Amino acid sequence: MNKQICAIALILLSTAACATTTAPRPQFPDVQLPAGLTYQPDRSVVIESPSVKAAQLVYRGRLEPQSLGDAMRARLESNGWRPLSRTSAAADGMRQVYEKDGHALETHIYEGWWFTYVTVSAAETLQQVAAG
Repeated sequence: MNKQICAIALILLSTAACATTTAPRPQFPDVQLPAGLTYQPDRSVVIESPSVKAAQLVYRGRLEPQSLGDAMRARLESNGWRPLSRTSAAADGMRQVYEKDGHALETHIYEGWWFTYVTVSAAETLQQVAAG
């Protein structure tokens, strides 16, 4: 089930790579970010349909990546997200994958020249309202 949600989210995000939002919207209210991060609308994508909501939201700040990863993990776990995996690579940064109630979430924390970036990719299957 988790692989299906992740696959759907990746397909949706890749097909709408040019779509962006203009202002930070609380797409996923149970995903709270640490202070010191600024939303990057020109690098973010939000897709909403009657059955699926998916987003790849990008933030940046001047934070140490390891501390930021630990803070993200603590916040997500306190909101009920269950960690599935955590990987780190010098060239790619840190990736964390979580699951909650059948929904998938991935964080990618990496360093740029001046800022540390956080990409939050999430997908949520919306409940269908039966036509009567």
